[in-house]
Order: sequence, then structure tokens, then C-alpha cells
Amino acid sequence: MSLTPGADLMAGPPPTHLPVDPAAELLAAGEAPGAVVRRLPASPLAWATLAEQARDEGADDVTVYAYSRVGYHRSLDLLRRNGWKGHGPVPWEHEPNRGFLRALALLALSARAIGETEEWERCADFLRDSSATGYDELLG
Repeated sequence: MSLTPGADLMAGPPPTHLPVDPAAELLAAGEAPGAVVRRLPASPLAWATLAEQARDEGADDVTVYAYSRVGYHRSLDLLRRNGWKGHGPVPWEHEPNRGFLRALALLALSARAIGETEEWERCADFLRDSSATGYDELLG
């Protein structure tokens, strides 16, 4: 570990900024979330959008939970590949981070809906710790 003179030794890790998700362009062009998931199955944004669509169309809470869980796990893979070490800010203000944050919020909400209280609390806390703004936008 290298110590730079004047470095803040109490500062946390730097914010993680994910790359642009190629699904964003397809979804913005009106492509159906299910079709985008089939084309880009590693996309957190595609899975989050599919989970939102399922929820909005009245799908069973377990279905929404499953879609959002896939989006969450795809997000963890992407976060790690982009330098995230398991904690630290993932700012809502950086648009490409929103697929992860939306998947995490949907996982929290659908966990609560199926009675999985510990998962609801863990995911809600994780969202708040990752992005207070994202928490306010999605769960607040």
C-alpha cells in the first residue's frame, strides 16, 4: 500500500462508475425488455427493466424477485470487473450505475413482498450505503 503525503487515511473507496450498458440504447429505442435480455443477458439494466415491466403488469412477486435477483447478480459481476471491492459508493448520478441500483431496489421490494424480511433489510441497507440518492429515488 502506498501512502501519499496528505492523503486522507479515513476516506473510503472511490465511487464506482460503471460503463455505459449497451441495453440502454435498445431499451430507449423501444425494444421489449425480454428481447433485450435475450440479446444481452449480462445486462443489469435489461434485467432491472424486465423486473419493472413484470411488476407493472401485475406479475407474481416471485417472478419479479427472480428477475431482479438475476439483475442484482449480473450487477455484482460488472461492479467487480470495474474495480468495486464489495463496498463503497455507486452514485445514482452516474447514469450507467442505475441498472444495478434499480435491480437492487426491486430485489428489496420483491423480497419484502414475499415475506423475506432479512433480504429486504439487507438490500435496502445496501442500496442506502451504495447511493443515498438512489435510495431516496427508488425506496424513499
